[in-house]
Amino acid sequence: MESEKKSSAISDVGAWAMNVVSSVGIIMANKQLMSNNGYAFSFASSLTGFHFAVTALVGLVSNATGYSASKHVPMWELIWFSLVANMSITGMNFSLMLNSVGFYQISKLSMIPVVCVMEWILHNKHYSREVKMSVVVVVIGVGVCTVTDVKVNLKGFMCACIAVLSTSLQQISIGSLQKKYSIGSFELLSKTAPIQALFLLILGPFVDYYLSGKLITSYKMSSGAILCILLSCSLAVFCNVSQYLCIGRFSAVSFQVLGHMKTVCVLTLGWLLFDSELTFKNIMGMIIAVVGMVIYSWAVELEKQSNAKTLPHVKNSMTEEEIRLLKVGVENSPLKDVELGEAQG
Repeated sequence: MESEKKSSAISDVGAWAMNVVSSVGIIMANKQLMSNNGYAFSFASSLTGFHFAVTALVGLVSNATGYSASKHVPMWELIWFSLVANMSITGMNFSLMLNSVGFYQISKLSMIPVVCVMEWILHNKHYSREVKMSVVVVVIGVGVCTVTDVKVNLKGFMCACIAVLSTSLQQISIGSLQKKYSIGSFELLSKTAPIQALFLLILGPFVDYYLSGKLITSYKMSSGAILCILLSCSLAVFCNVSQYLCIGRFSAVSFQVLGHMKTVCVLTLGWLLFDSELTFKNIMGMIIAVVGMVIYSWAVELEKQSNAKTLPHVKNSMTEEEIRLLKVGVENSPLKDVELGEAQG
C-alpha cells in the first residue's frame, strides 16, 4: 500500500514536471519563431492547428500500433468539447491583441476563482479556508510579477471574458469526461485533437489575417523556421498530453495553481536567455507566488487527511443501520427459505 502511494506520488510529480518543462519549452520555441528578432512567423492560430494535427497523428499511430486503446465517447460531446477548446485558443489570441499585457495577465489570473465558482456550480465542489487563502497568495504573487500597465476597452473585455470562461470550462470538462467515460488522458486527447486540428486549420488562417493583416501563404519559409515549427509541434504533443494527465490526476484548480510555476520559469528563462528585464518587483512577486504554491500543496494535503478521517467516521456511524436493514431484508427474503432447504437436504 505504501509503495503504491509512493509510485502514485512519483507519477503525479512526473506529469506536472512534464507539463512545466514542455510548456516553458514551447513558449521559448514560439518566442524564437514568432518574434521579429527571430523568424517573424506571426500566425498563432495556424501554428496551434499544426500542433493539434501532429498530436492527432501521434494518437492515430499509437492506436494503430496498440499502444493505446480507443474507447467510445459520443461524437456530440467530442465536438462540443473541441468547440469550447478552440474558442479558448481564439479568445486568448484576440484578448492579447485587443488588450494591454497587464489586463491580459489579470484575465489569466482570474481563471482560478472562475474555475472554483464553476466547479461549485457544476459539481457542488467546496474548498477549505486554507486552500482559498493559498490561492489568493498565488494570485497576488503572480499579479505582482506580471501585471504592469492596465488598459481595457469593451471589445477586449468581451474577448477576455469569452477566453476565461471557455478555458475554465475546457479544463473542468477534461477531468469530468475522463471520469464519465473511464477514458485515459491520451485516449481522450487522441479523439479531440483531430477535430480541433480541422477547425483550426480551416478557420485559423482567417483569424491570423484579422490579427496580423497577413496571409500565411505570403510567408517565406526558411529551413530555420521549419525546424522551429517542428520543435514547437513536438513540444506541443508533450504539452497537450501532460495537460490532460495533470487535470485527470489533480483538478482544474490545482492545474491552474501549479501552472503559475510556468510563469515564474518563463520570467527567469527570459532573463537568462533573452536578456529580458528582471526587476525587484518581479523577484518579489515570484517569491510570493512560490510561497503561495507551497501553502496550496500543504492545504490540499491537509484537506485530504481531513477527508480520510471523516470517511471512516461516517461509515462507522452507518454500520448499525446497515446491519439492521440487511437483517430485515434477509429475514423477509424468500431466498432465506431456499438456502435453508438446500442446507437441510
